[in-house]
Amino acid sequence: MTLLYTHPSGLLHVTPPSHPEQVARLDAVLAALEGADLRRREAPEAADRDILRAHPAEYLALLRRKVPAEGWSMLDSDTYLAPGSLEAARHAVGGVCAAVDAVLAGEAPNAFVAMRPPGHHAERMKAMGFCILSSVAIGAKRALEHHGLDRVAVLDFDVHHGNGTQDVLWDEKRALFASTHQVPLYPGTGAPAERGAHGQVVNVALAPGSGGDEARAAWAAICDRVAAWRPQLVLVSAGFDAHAADPLASLMWDEADFTAITRMICDTAAACSAPVVSALEGGYDLAALGRSARAHVDVLRETAA
Repeated sequence: MTLLYTHPSGLLHVTPPSHPEQVARLDAVLAALEGADLRRREAPEAADRDILRAHPAEYLALLRRKVPAEGWSMLDSDTYLAPGSLEAARHAVGGVCAAVDAVLAGEAPNAFVAMRPPGHHAERMKAMGFCILSSVAIGAKRALEHHGLDRVAVLDFDVHHGNGTQDVLWDEKRALFASTHQVPLYPGTGAPAERGAHGQVVNVALAPGSGGDEARAAWAAICDRVAAWRPQLVLVSAGFDAHAADPLASLMWDEADFTAITRMICDTAAACSAPVVSALEGGYDLAALGRSARAHVDVLRETAA
């Protein structure tokens, strides 16, 4: 059975009015998953030692100093800290790490972490793009350094390039990072020429207005690369902002595309005998986010049966 990790602290990361990365996003995802046959677990708070695998101690100290007693403090032009934000981010990281531990222990074949804030834009020393801690990259580091794995794949289908994940894993020869994303679009990284220190980074740029056919072809090619890599664990940055209804981008995916891409990833992982951990990233149209997350998790459930 698929594991679902979440925690009430995800609702404590309160952003300013009209900010797209809002509390209602987590509400929408959890409402969409209501009634799904999932084994629900509380996402624990991450230990400093896990966070420090991706972020220097001075960055974590900076975040602690920046947490306001009330209101907000700005980390960059669109990334804010509220009084509960760092707690939420630590539980988002802890959920990914706990999911990694569980699937590698054979407790379930896959897991979904429904938390916020997202993480894939957070670089080693820089919060940006609504992201504070690089959750999925930290999960990859835990798998490699705590569990001693040799090969981990990190796959990102958010519409925005996961520059933070790429930054953390750039020099990590044991981690294959692959991303599809709209170009041009924030954050302006993710060119195909960005290949990592060991040629282990795969970036596929998708043109504005492109749809499911282009997406599925890109992911079929990525999955061929993943299959050749033979990962022992697959982590997914599951952003749903490539949906045609999303206000922050202009790709034209729908729920059927998220279903198809998730199935490709899960089938590839199964062929490698690799468990899967997926974590929520973007998605800013609440109705489309809920439907797409449910479609994604339904495939995880089917492949876990």
